[in-house]
Amino acid sequence: MDAFGDLLRGVRAQGSLFGSSILTPPWALHFVDGAPLTLCTVLSGGGWIVPEHRPPEPLGVGETVIVRGPAPFLFVDEVGTRAEPVACGAFCSTPDQGGTRHRLGWYDPGDGGAGATTLIVGAYPVRGEISRRLLDALPVVLRVPPGGGSDPVWDHLATEVAADTPGQQVVLDRLLDWLLVCALREYFDRPGGTPPGWYSAGWDPVVGDALRLLHGEPAAPWTVAELAARTGVSRATLAKRFTDLVGEPPLTYLTRWRMTLAADLLTERETATVAQIARTVGYSDPFAFSAAFKRVRGVSPSEFRRTAGAASRQPAGARPAGRPAREAVM
Repeated sequence: MDAFGDLLRGVRAQGSLFGSSILTPPWALHFVDGAPLTLCTVLSGGGWIVPEHRPPEPLGVGETVIVRGPAPFLFVDEVGTRAEPVACGAFCSTPDQGGTRHRLGWYDPGDGGAGATTLIVGAYPVRGEISRRLLDALPVVLRVPPGGGSDPVWDHLATEVAADTPGQQVVLDRLLDWLLVCALREYFDRPGGTPPGWYSAGWDPVVGDALRLLHGEPAAPWTVAELAARTGVSRATLAKRFTDLVGEPPLTYLTRWRMTLAADLLTERETATVAQIARTVGYSDPFAFSAAFKRVRGVSPSEFRRTAGAASRQPAGARPAGRPAREAVM
């Protein structure tokens, strides 16, 4: 498993909000449900994405944007539109206001006509500390131009959203997974881009292999010497290349990755003891694990479990206690 694939593990579409609308000006859709990731693409026409507290950005034919939540945002026909915003979210109805229509998993051909815009939207749930590391590597608005690997996915989406067939939601969920991976790869691989270290390092023949080993066997008793032997270089070479490309030494990276895995296990396996979780992530001594967890996360494993459970019952956007407001990205 590579680092990018590992971070996508908890980013799964299940019963995602999907909508396909033909919008006739003036129109304004207000996305209010605080989804961690929302994907929008325009099949015809155009409009403007208006994030909260950020400048508006135009969205043209074939362009895709990924908006990182939980802050709400608008999609409008023009900046300063006279249309009254229509709230869209997981429980949105079918308002018909200013020519706009939107519904959960529903295709509406609208009235069409001159100036109409065809929009497809998918709101993406993101769960767990693993996936939050991916979110922290993304800007608030991520733009993917047309002409890349995402185009065939959107063609399938447009066809599937318009159909009312058995298993439609499962197909839409898997297409959204596919689209997200394609869009993120295109964004990280764009010329002049600044992808996170763990992504670009995956292309290095030495560091990429080391990352795959660490992610494939995070509980193994890794040493720099063992990693170097497995990747065919000296310890000094591995340590320098890894630090230069990823931004931290290999065993520091491993510790933080283990603590990220442990954070999710603490909330997912409510009956597991701290000692059991410690062994799962490579620590035979629960006291050494607890010390490492507190050093990295800022709280003990038991306290994290309590506060994370409470945070999961709070409104969207709440952050578990013990997690810095903006932690370093792996």
